[in-house]
Amino acid sequence: MTPQQKLDQFFSQYKLRHYKKGETFLRAGDIPQGIFFIKKGYARLYSLSSAGKELTLVIYKPGEFFPVVFTFTAKPSIYYFETLSEVEMIRAPRENFASFIRENPDVFDEVNLHIIERFQIALRRMEYLTFGNANSRLASILLICARYFGVRSDHKEIKIPIPFTHKDIANLVGVARETVSIELKKFIDKGLIEKKGRRLVIKNRKALEKEASRL
Repeated sequence: MTPQQKLDQFFSQYKLRHYKKGETFLRAGDIPQGIFFIKKGYARLYSLSSAGKELTLVIYKPGEFFPVVFTFTAKPSIYYFETLSEVEMIRAPRENFASFIRENPDVFDEVNLHIIERFQIALRRMEYLTFGNANSRLASILLICARYFGVRSDHKEIKIPIPFTHKDIANLVGVARETVSIELKKFIDKGLIEKKGRRLVIKNRKALEKEASRL
């Protein structure tokens, strides 16, 4: 049994919970009632400035669990958690999950690999958010989402399955929603991406990489 299958099996013994899109189910300062595991849909971790500005830091997909810090330290969350789509999640007691991790070192190793990957993504985002303009920052975020969440088609296109609104993307890029709308239209006009409903499709990854490299 793979580490992921063990995770699925562990969480399957607990109640499946349903959430609507846009639900904030954990706030900064709250002590989580357990460890969340996504079965279906997407959720985000975000920070909130004193002026009310949001910045999305992490997006979670099916098969992932959180809050990671609470899992290992039992400290309350300092971030907010919100659904980006309709979500099915399971919540397990922290003590039970901690015991499960200790008893399954292969799962613990897999968890560490995910943490390292998240850290690498955070470093890339920090670089683009610090040095890039709105155009390169948006391109870089789209590429990160394509790499981490994307579904490839027979035509070499990459579909991002998360139903992003322009506001969702703005919270990822760290710019105004109006700026996202303008820059997205430029990419669409150039044939780099396509919108299918609320889903974005990367049509020319190499050209988008050139846009992202313009720091």
